[in-house]
Amino acid sequence: MASTYRGSCLCGEVIFEAGNFSKEAAACHCTMCRKFHGAAFGTLVTVSHFNWLSGVQLLGNYKADNGTVRTFCKKCGSSLGFRSEGGEFEVAIACFDEDIPVKIDAHIYTANKACWVEPDDSVPNHVAGRP
Repeated sequence: MASTYRGSCLCGEVIFEAGNFSKEAAACHCTMCRKFHGAAFGTLVTVSHFNWLSGVQLLGNYKADNGTVRTFCKKCGSSLGFRSEGGEFEVAIACFDEDIPVKIDAHIYTANKACWVEPDDSVPNHVAGRP
């Protein structure tokens, strides 16, 4: 198996390891990602290897009306992951504790972008999801 990388929440009580990163990693500008991450966009990547190492009892899940599930730490509120209905788990890139071999390759849902940010034009920008 390829290398694994550790990540954690803000309070450090939830710790995970992940590896086998997808080559696609987008900055999502949808309203739900902006609100969940408290930022201009959420950056997530799908992994085929994922394991919670500690703090499982502190995990909370929010299921939105559209069936997506967002995972967070109930103690500190850190946004940790996302799963679309029937989809794979995506990890919030900013929660890794070390550099990971991932580069943002697209901006998605830019039709919903914050008025105070302009997506990077060096990668494709999509008004909705990936085509």
